[in-house]
Amino acid sequence: MTTIITPRVHDLGGGFNVRRAVPSLQARSVGPFVFVDHMGPAVFEPGNGVDVRPHPHIGLATVTFLWSGAINHKDTLGSEQVIRPGDVNWMTAGRGIAHSERSPADVRQGQHPLHGMQTWVALPKADEETAPEFHHHAAATLPQQQRNGVLLRVIAGRSYGEESPVRVFADTFNVAVDLQADAELAIDDSHAERALYVLEGDAQIDGADIPEKHLVVFERGTRPVLRAKTAVKGLLVGGEPLDAPRHMWWNFVSSSKERIEQAKQDWLDGRFGQIPGETEFIPLPER
Repeated sequence: MTTIITPRVHDLGGGFNVRRAVPSLQARSVGPFVFVDHMGPAVFEPGNGVDVRPHPHIGLATVTFLWSGAINHKDTLGSEQVIRPGDVNWMTAGRGIAHSERSPADVRQGQHPLHGMQTWVALPKADEETAPEFHHHAAATLPQQQRNGVLLRVIAGRSYGEESPVRVFADTFNVAVDLQADAELAIDDSHAERALYVLEGDAQIDGADIPEKHLVVFERGTRPVLRAKTAVKGLLVGGEPLDAPRHMWWNFVSSSKERIEQAKQDWLDGRFGQIPGETEFIPLPER
């Protein structure tokens, strides 16, 4: 039996929607993934774009993957990197980092699309306070397989006999799947927990229709078959279960409530550091 999760939709303005499928009542996590967001699809008019002001993270890694568009990442380590379709941005927050995400200036000059996924991976308890890092992996460096109308791109971890160069902290299942109409794909059964988010297209799992923009959580030990009735874009997530319950508050993830309280105070006191070229920031929520 599979579980189908309808994400919560957040309208960020200008026709740009973000759909959050995890955490939800049905799934607080899938493998190490504690946060699954679908960005877009959207088309921005000239002069407009994404402007996520500087904000902090602890205890997690952010994973960004795009099907269209571009985002410029800047952080308190001094990193600056534009991510484009097929690339991976992996930011390990560990004991603390702040970053901003904005549409690049050159892209804003014309009409431009944006469509992608951002997920958060909870770090194992032993690695929650690791030093922050940022790594960019160009599309050409990721393992790919193309067969029978299916394109697989291994974003992080291992799957379908391939292993991504992205450094992970636990067994991770994270694959971008693009299927042409009538193509089929058996879902890798080598991971304890697995789910599929359908970004776009009419899909079926074992013959049952799956609505687009929904998350499908699979039972352990099964090998369901994904079939594309039309062209389908999807993201597979999962891996080994969390090693302890996690607390989530705003952008902070930790096995310790006290550590989250400390992170709140650190952000209020400006202890996360400065992002070169940024003067704005997102204030600590009052809730």
